[in-house]
Amino acid sequence: MGDYLNPGNDGFQQIINDIYVDKTGLIAYINDTIGKPRPLTCFSRPRRFGKSFAAKMLCAYYDKSCDSRLLFEGLSISKSESFEKHLNKYDVIYLDITWFISTTPDIEHVVNDLQKKVITDLKENFGDIADIRETSLPRMLSHIAGKTGKKFIIIIDEWDALFREAKENTRLQEEYVQLLRGLFKGGVTTDRMIAAAYMTGILPIKKYGTESALTDFREYTMVDPLNLSEYIGFTGEEVENLCNQYNLDFDQMKQWYDGYSFSDISSVYSPNSVINAVHFRKIKGYWPTSGTYESLKNYISMNFDGLKDAIVTMLGGEGVRVRTERFQNDMTSFRSRDDVLTLLIHLGYLAYDEHSKTVSIPNLEVADIFRDAVDDDTWGEIGKALSRSEELLNATIQKDSHAVENALEKIHNSDISVLQYNDENSLSCAVTLAYYTARNYYEIVRELPTGKGFADLAFLPYRNTDKPALLVELKYSKSADSAIQQIKNNRYDGPLKKYFGSLLLVGINYEKNARGENAKKHTCIIEKA
Repeated sequence: MGDYLNPGNDGFQQIINDIYVDKTGLIAYINDTIGKPRPLTCFSRPRRFGKSFAAKMLCAYYDKSCDSRLLFEGLSISKSESFEKHLNKYDVIYLDITWFISTTPDIEHVVNDLQKKVITDLKENFGDIADIRETSLPRMLSHIAGKTGKKFIIIIDEWDALFREAKENTRLQEEYVQLLRGLFKGGVTTDRMIAAAYMTGILPIKKYGTESALTDFREYTMVDPLNLSEYIGFTGEEVENLCNQYNLDFDQMKQWYDGYSFSDISSVYSPNSVINAVHFRKIKGYWPTSGTYESLKNYISMNFDGLKDAIVTMLGGEGVRVRTERFQNDMTSFRSRDDVLTLLIHLGYLAYDEHSKTVSIPNLEVADIFRDAVDDDTWGEIGKALSRSEELLNATIQKDSHAVENALEKIHNSDISVLQYNDENSLSCAVTLAYYTARNYYEIVRELPTGKGFADLAFLPYRNTDKPALLVELKYSKSADSAIQQIKNNRYDGPLKKYFGSLLLVGINYEKNARGENAKKHTCIIEKA
């Protein structure tokens, strides 16, 4: 056992001693790559989505210096046909790139420092077999594999940290990529020395033009996780089981931490937040706050045409079309709003729907971060509207229709083009934006079925709040009276059949051609049902 060679199973032991969701099925997938072409896997996910947990799990399973059988007993992998074949059978090299960066005095030397430290481990463990003069890690591994006939498994955590920490240092990035190519793109040499590799990070593998820097890796990303989507985060079933076990409100957990979905998994949750909610028995925002909204603010304030409108549209509850294929998988090569939005997918700030090719704000936890990120002078009336949205909600509950009219008028008169609406859909976006903080108390549903027809917006209170439900009907160039009447005519007892609290009907109309000094473009009527 060493610092980097065969690190043992202590890390995974600590993980399963805590609140644990079984993700060992990933091991069966990696097992299936061993002995086949391209046994190289890169699985990128945002922070707080269990990247390091997976890396430590794989170390514990493959590391030949320890006996991990008891750790995996009863878990999913123990039922796999490949379990016995590969359990604790390999020399494992584990590299945490973030750790190397933080412990190397000068980041310029981090690639050399990494090789030197791993080679020291290899020399200590392989004795006379290791070439004491060798300074290249790929050549050292090739030499040892040739002498012993044994292959290594290489696990790299936070593989992309250099691209994030040294964003502008292209020389250092190229030196690092060359090291990775030496390890994984050596043809027959690589086949002889590498049984499998697993890299995890936030970003997909760096592109040069349209080509990946490491073309032999199979990539699984937040844009396209292929058949590994269940290992990105916690599934709805896994979270529901935790809620039942620890007596937490599953519906509220869903509103706060769900929102990511893929073709074969419709509901994926942020693991770190779920674990914290279970641990502290409290559902709230657990996304690390230090620097988070500042970094998000920097990205969403970039001067690309259409980016600000896209952000406002998503704040208003709508999805936005995006093209992801041109993104260069780094944090500097931005050429369009789509590049910025794609980065935000990989960072976990946005959820991507591969069917509609759209992005949206996934949940309450992330919505709060967006609210903080636009709460300054650079976002003008939008930031002010979000900060006033709590007052607007209270005014609605108190049936102060005048306050609702004034709030919508201010949003409409802002310089954001998507809010210069011409139909009920854009009006709906503005209304959702105005009631932004209502998400903390309500599930907000667009076009909720109401018996015979639809309400444009419904605010359904969570079980732990005493606020009334709201049904909102929006009209364009008609009248607020007709909006209220439509709710009544449609009968709203369908989805609210089991709701026994108080209910307010809210009719909102925008009159495009309102004239006269005192004429109102927005009118609102609020009635108790």
